[in-house]
Amino acid sequence: MTGPSTLITGAGGFAGRHLLAHLKATHPDRLVWAWSRRPQATTDDAVRWRQVDITNRDAVTEAIVDTRPDRIIHLAGSPHVGQSWRNTLLPLKTNAMGTHYLLEAVRMHQPSCRVLVVTSAMIYRAGHEPLNEETPAEPASPYGFSKLAQDQLALAAAHEDGLNVVVARPFNHAGPGQDSSFALSSFARQIALIEAGRAPAELHVGDLNAERDLTDVRDVVEAYARLLDAGTSGRAYNISCGTAYRIGDLLDRLIALAHVPVTRVVDPDRLRPSDVPRLVGNSARLRDELGWTPRRPIDDTLSDILQAWRTEVAGGQVTA
Repeated sequence: MTGPSTLITGAGGFAGRHLLAHLKATHPDRLVWAWSRRPQATTDDAVRWRQVDITNRDAVTEAIVDTRPDRIIHLAGSPHVGQSWRNTLLPLKTNAMGTHYLLEAVRMHQPSCRVLVVTSAMIYRAGHEPLNEETPAEPASPYGFSKLAQDQLALAAAHEDGLNVVVARPFNHAGPGQDSSFALSSFARQIALIEAGRAPAELHVGDLNAERDLTDVRDVVEAYARLLDAGTSGRAYNISCGTAYRIGDLLDRLIALAHVPVTRVVDPDRLRPSDVPRLVGNSARLRDELGWTPRRPIDDTLSDILQAWRTEVAGGQVTA
């Protein structure tokens, strides 16, 4: 395959699909290679899907050799903090080893390629003040440890191997299409089912006191695109809105949008063995160097999440 192309790993995931939409809107003439663990059906000539398991070294190398992208946004990975406590091997294998295999293939076969590696703010030591890129690393979950390994692999590839690698450290993000294993999407899904009369009017919740910096996923993928275009190689950038929202307060806002009354029930299965009480970021580096700023109000994000689930439920695509 010749000509410039952008590769998105994990393109079938939550952020991946929003990133695909953003790139199609902003770079409609540029070919995009989209990797996914599962087969994807598409009729879009500008997007070429390829089934690639990021944990399979040979498959990753073969796909890089075949397509030779000049730009990569690496999103593929195990994304869930809570689930990492139940299977600690999965995030290490996917996030750390998968990233190693990708960067190894780039170094050996496409060394001029520019790569954005998306890690996580969960690598930082938690604190009440906004966390910047110099905050010490002290992850509090298996997921966080796996993302720290990924983060350091990416920076080492830039500083030691001379690859053109930029690191993005997003804080929490949400939006339509997110899996219901994440809190806000879970709440919205339950509300949509209750409204449709397909579930009791009880909303099952976990810890509502945690405070999270939350950005709309559509603003986050815009940050990814800017970092790919103009971020400094070997440098890490936080992506955050700078506001810590209490999860219980966001739930109250979702309930206020509901068409029927609901009650809340604490579900022990939704509580984590260890959770960071407050996580808020400082994204001054990204704002000052690249001019990025989040644009979507949190209430618009919540409304869009709920409406997306209402559409899914009305279409019969969701079971209680």
